[in-house]
Amino acid sequence: MAVMEQQDTPLMQQWRAAKASSQGAIVFARVGDFYEMFYEDAELASRVLGLTLTSRNNGGAAEVPLAGIPVKACSEYLRRLVQRGYRVAICEQVEDPKLAKGLVRREVVETITPGAAFADDLLDGTRHNFLCALRLAGSGDGAVIGVAAADVSTGEFRLAVAPRRDADAWLARLSPREVLIARGAEDDRHLHGLDGVLVTEREAWEFDPSLARDDLQRQFAVHSLEGFGLGPSDEAAVGAAGALLRYLRELQPGGLPHLARPSVERAGGTMPLDEMTRRNLELVESLRPGGDVDGERAGTLLGVLDRTQTPMGARLLRQWLLAPLVERDAIDARLDAVSAIAADALARETLREALDGVRDVERLASKAAAGRATPRELRALGDSLGRLPQVKQALERLLADGGATGRLADVAAKWEDCAELCSEVSNALVPRPPLQLGDEATIAPGTDAELDELRALRDGGKDAIAEIQAAERARTGIQSLKVGFNKVFGYYLEISNAHRERVPDDYQRRQTLTGGERYVTPALKEYEEKVLNAAERIELRERALFEALRTRAGAEIARLQVIAARVAELDVLAALAEVAEREGYVRPALTDGFDCDVVGGRHPVVERMMAREKFIPNDLRLTEDSRLIILTGPNMAGKSTILRQVGLIQLMAQVGSFVPATRATLGVVDRLFTRVGASDNLVRGQSTFMVEMTETSAILNTATRRSLVLLDEIGRGTSTYDGVSIAWSVSEHLHDQVGCKTIFATHYHELVALADELSAVRNMTVAVREVGDQVLFLHRLIPGGADRSYGIEVGRLAGLPAPVLARAKEVLALLEGEGANMANALDRGGSPSAERRAPSTGRRSALGARRSTGSQLGLFGLEEPTHAPAPPHPVVESLKTVDPNNLTPMQALELIARLAAEAQRS
Repeated sequence: MAVMEQQDTPLMQQWRAAKASSQGAIVFARVGDFYEMFYEDAELASRVLGLTLTSRNNGGAAEVPLAGIPVKACSEYLRRLVQRGYRVAICEQVEDPKLAKGLVRREVVETITPGAAFADDLLDGTRHNFLCALRLAGSGDGAVIGVAAADVSTGEFRLAVAPRRDADAWLARLSPREVLIARGAEDDRHLHGLDGVLVTEREAWEFDPSLARDDLQRQFAVHSLEGFGLGPSDEAAVGAAGALLRYLRELQPGGLPHLARPSVERAGGTMPLDEMTRRNLELVESLRPGGDVDGERAGTLLGVLDRTQTPMGARLLRQWLLAPLVERDAIDARLDAVSAIAADALARETLREALDGVRDVERLASKAAAGRATPRELRALGDSLGRLPQVKQALERLLADGGATGRLADVAAKWEDCAELCSEVSNALVPRPPLQLGDEATIAPGTDAELDELRALRDGGKDAIAEIQAAERARTGIQSLKVGFNKVFGYYLEISNAHRERVPDDYQRRQTLTGGERYVTPALKEYEEKVLNAAERIELRERALFEALRTRAGAEIARLQVIAARVAELDVLAALAEVAEREGYVRPALTDGFDCDVVGGRHPVVERMMAREKFIPNDLRLTEDSRLIILTGPNMAGKSTILRQVGLIQLMAQVGSFVPATRATLGVVDRLFTRVGASDNLVRGQSTFMVEMTETSAILNTATRRSLVLLDEIGRGTSTYDGVSIAWSVSEHLHDQVGCKTIFATHYHELVALADELSAVRNMTVAVREVGDQVLFLHRLIPGGADRSYGIEVGRLAGLPAPVLARAKEVLALLEGEGANMANALDRGGSPSAERRAPSTGRRSALGARRSTGSQLGLFGLEEPTHAPAPPHPVVESLKTVDPNNLTPMQALELIARLAAEAQRS
């Protein structure tokens, strides 16, 4: 900085101390009714926020850059800074300026970052705001990553240890706003889940598990972490948790009383969803630019299923979608609950109406525990608790109708509603409290006798003055005596000169007038002090009463967090039941077997974007004997929609939701892989084809026999021949080595020959109908393979100019002719082309032969001949001498008979 510390004023010295304790943060220093920023903070804020940059002489001859914002407008400026990834340290005046001796004391009371925020305008109510810490342990195939995640707005605290290969899936599920890594941990920084996330480096020693154990034990007042289910194998997560706690204490010097005891998640209970699957299935974010008009959820599965009534429920539903279950009993428990709620329309409506009045109990309770809840927020907490008896009544009705079993019975058995806290809050606060203390009345009348007296004193001043005046007239007998007030003397008694002799001895003269005198008495001055100080004393008393009530509510944080979790689960189950009934979904039958059998399956998102009767349902069956489907068909026929449809139905079932189908019997899968579409990644320096191959490699290296793999157009990012080769070999590997359920949508029609080579491969296509020059897409899945893509017809639908379409037809005819000539030349040696034209011959295709002989793949997917060309066929030689124009009908018939006999002999 340009100015030496010895030149600083006391205010700038305070600012420097705050800046030193908040490395990397913009310091908002409270100065009266403004937050002021200095030096580089002011310069940055002027650029980012569009503030006027000015200066102040704060030491010596130096001009200190200065920018300021009003305290009342702080939230908007904070939101803009935090959303752009900046940290902001709030340096508050921590003593009353009226009572301060010298400069008002200032301290940093909190540092706000993208991952650590309480204010509603910095948060999305429908999703968690996680701050994560990561610690990598081990190497090679045994490497694991420890994850610690905390949402300071709710108090939720999670720990997990996952295989290093699943780290991206865990981060995608948490969607953190900020991540802590050890300084120099480049391997952590390269995690795909960190794209677009604020990465904060911390010293490596902060991730030490032994130090972290001590920190965790102190935070939660326990002697051992075994009670949390943490053992020696969880060292990576414990180390990450220690670094996270240290960072949070720096950000929140007041402590973390609302941080819940850590929940430990184990790999194996839920399905890891990698980035490509989450993106391709559009679970919570749409791929379409501008399609996220509804909180980034329009056009997503979350947008279809989210009929929740509470913010807690919306957050939990998002978690469920990103972490499908893999244990059938747990899935069936959720499905049982959804079935019970769906079956009783009246109870379901009653339950949803009761939930509709419940606010964000989780975040309101956390604010109360952290001492941040405003009067209006505390009242909202009380009102929400007041709705819980109605929720409980609706739940009991469901149990009475369906029997006390399953998840609903578990929720009911552990139900509590904090009725005593609800009563205290509702009785103590006015029905509509102000946003901030002091704006209007906060504490309800009748709550506190002292407060009521002060209010009566303030509001009943005129009556009290009249009473004093009447009493003094009676005492002195002077009927003209009156009580008056001015700013110089305050309240006084005015008596005319005619009655001077009757003035009592305890009257004290204050002012002489032409026609009389003004006096005061000890009783009048005492009353005056009460009246003049009543407003200030009312504010102080209200603050004391409110803070005591807030502390009382904060002390119940553990109970309130349990209540919020119960309400959230009920809300999600009721929402899934509501969607199932409204959209015509059915309960899937989950098995531990292999088969996947869907009858009348529909895409849950696409069918909502069009009239129901226009969406064409499709049947699909995958078994051990037909586990790999080669799906061909023209462009625009709906192959990608069918792929996504199958993936979404499987995922919805394992979340515990009913599915869009007429009937569905599904084997539980351990992983779901979806590679649909193509895109490059300029940030990672990867081309379209590199991204495609990286994603395919991840599938081949991770998928198991219990997985479901959905592939679209593998290999199209490179040349046709390389693409066919890769697609062919990938299919073979999935069939022979992995053995999982697979659907492979492709425009490489050469791949239909796989059905002749691999026992469990089946060909399916999406039907079309040609009417003259028009093509009708029927969107119906049928057995068999397609032989063309109708790309020119799609170009016509897209509006390509007529000359372009005409020329495209000419080029296509030329290319197809050359391909046919080449195929004819090679057919004598056997090829996939010959096999497709005559599938009944049973001859082994050239590509199939290649698997055993290792011969080269040739042009158009045909085998390159490795020997001299065969001599011309006699029939062909005979045809060369024939002139069709000179043949009579009888001669033509004789010729055909002769050539046929010759062909049979050869």
